Amino acid sequence: MQHTSSNGRHFYAFNGDADGLCALQQLRLAEGAGGTLVTGVKRDIRLLARIDARAGDRITVLDVSHDQNREAAARLLRDGVAVRYFDHHFAGELPDDPRFDAHIDTAPDVCTSELVNRYLGGRHVRWAIVAAFGDELPALGGALARAHGVGDDERHTLAELGLYLNYNAYGDHVGDLHFDPAALADAMLPCVDPLDFVHGTPVFAALRDGYRDDMARACALPPLREVPGATLIRMPDHPWARRATGMLANERMRSAPGAALAVLSPRADGGLVVSVRVPDGRALGADDFCRGFPTGGGRKRAGGINHLPEAEFDAFAARFEQAFRLD
Repeated sequence: MQHTSSNGRHFYAFNGDADGLCALQQLRLAEGAGGTLVTGVKRDIRLLARIDARAGDRITVLDVSHDQNREAAARLLRDGVAVRYFDHHFAGELPDDPRFDAHIDTAPDVCTSELVNRYLGGRHVRWAIVAAFGDELPALGGALARAHGVGDDERHTLAELGLYLNYNAYGDHVGDLHFDPAALADAMLPCVDPLDFVHGTPVFAALRDGYRDDMARACALPPLREVPGATLIRMPDHPWARRATGMLANERMRSAPGAALAVLSPRADGGLVVSVRVPDGRALGADDFCRGFPTGGGRKRAGGINHLPEAEFDAFAARFEQAFRLD
């Protein structure tokens, strides 16, 4: 599909995590590096509302839900903008517009970078491998690595890069992050092979060291409350803590897989954001527990509450312990 004349501007709207970055990298390597980057922290997904485009311009959207960008996408299409969309999240009803070019697959074992990899016929597959591991799809990453002759040592390094790129996107705002995702995208751009980025730039080492330092601090935090079968951790109000919250929850579940976990972090606008993990085999899932609060939801093993008022902290802690205590 021809999106626009050569005179139009090109915008890339991409999630700032590993999947968004690696999807972008594949396309820029294959199609050229021109264009304006629009991105943010991992939770910043309503990106199309920030784009002021006009007829003849085009937008490539990577790894953010169409359902969360529906109104802005419709506005842009009405204004004569061509929109090419790659994503693996719930999309809802798609526009019936010849300027809308959808590459959307919500299957649980794909990520956006794999959709771009298919689109490009495997031309820059090693970046898709990085993304798969970063997006916590190790089966996909391993399958792509085997299919393309990537050995164990290289696969391990690509997986490590995916982890650090993904971790970098966690925070309340870009100022919390080790690197602005747009700056990270430009640092990646010259590297056709991800291993060139790992070994030939100082950025990989900075990402690695930042991750390790944050996680050492986070893992040293003692639980605020702990009963048999349920642990509650409250994070301090620091950038490193906002970065580490999601990873800490995963790490604690690996080290103490039998206990339900709640990690609470201060929000910049007041109140707390809550991450809940629940082991397999519990009668009550994280999703059902979190839906007991106005802004809660999630999946059976991992859920969250977007805003818990500070005044409700004690009541939350009591309900959490009552729900998951084992004795």
